[in-house]
Amino acid sequence: MSLSFHLLVWRQADSQSPGRMVPYEVSGISPDMSFLEMLDKLNEDLIARGEDPVEFDNDCREGICGACGLVINGVAHGKKHACTTCECRMRDYPDGSTITIEPFRAGAFPVIKDLVIDRSAFDRIIQKGGYISVNTGSAPDAAAVAVPKQKAELAMDAAACIGCGACVAACPNASASLFVSAKISQFALLPQGRVEAGERARNMIAQMDTEGFGLCSNHAECEAVCPKSISIGHIARMRREYVKAAWGA
Repeated sequence: MSLSFHLLVWRQADSQSPGRMVPYEVSGISPDMSFLEMLDKLNEDLIARGEDPVEFDNDCREGICGACGLVINGVAHGKKHACTTCECRMRDYPDGSTITIEPFRAGAFPVIKDLVIDRSAFDRIIQKGGYISVNTGSAPDAAAVAVPKQKAELAMDAAACIGCGACVAACPNASASLFVSAKISQFALLPQGRVEAGERARNMIAQMDTEGFGLCSNHAECEAVCPKSISIGHIARMRREYVKAAWGA
C-alpha cells in the first residue's frame, strides 16, 4: 500500500526575500515512512525534474535533537502529541489529503531558507545562564549531596527540553518562557545550581527579552505542542526565581 498527498510547502530563498506557499504532489509514500522521509521523497522527485529541493533542518531523526521542527497543518511538530516531526508517521495522515508545511514563525527565528530557521537566539540565552560553581579536587561520593527524589525528578523533567522552539512557534506572543524556564529549573531545583541561581535567572530572562521574544500570557499552547511534555509549572518557578533575585533573597 502506498499513499499520495497534496503538499503546500513554504518556499523562501533567504531571510530578505518574500516567501510563498508552493503546491506539490507526492506519491509512492509508505505508511511507515516518517514525515522527513516523505520530504526526502519529494526532494528526490524535485531533483529528478531539475528543480531546487526543499530545504529543511534535521539531524538525529530520533526525536532527540529538535532540529526537525516544522509547523504541519498549523500545529508545531504536527498533530501527534509529545512527538517531534521526525517521529511522525505518514499513516497518521489520510491518503490523498492536503498537508501544509511551514517553518516555525517568530521574529526571533528568522528564516534562513524554505523551512530552515535560525535558532541561535536560544544559544545566546543558554550562554547567559553561565556556569555552576563546584569544589574541585578528588571526586566526591555520589551520595554526598542529598537531593530529594521529587526535586531530582522535576529537574530531570526540565532537563529533557531539547530546545526545538515549538513552544515559541505555538505561542501567540512567540514567547520563549517554557524553554527558558526549563533551563533555569533544571539547575535551580538542585543544590549544585543554587549558588548562581539568582544571577542565572536575571541574565537569561534579560537575554530572552533582548532577543525579541514575547511575554507569556498563560495560553499553555507551549505545553500542548512540546515534544517532551515540559510543564508550564516551570514558568511559575522561573518567575519566582526572578522575583527572589530582584529582592536579593
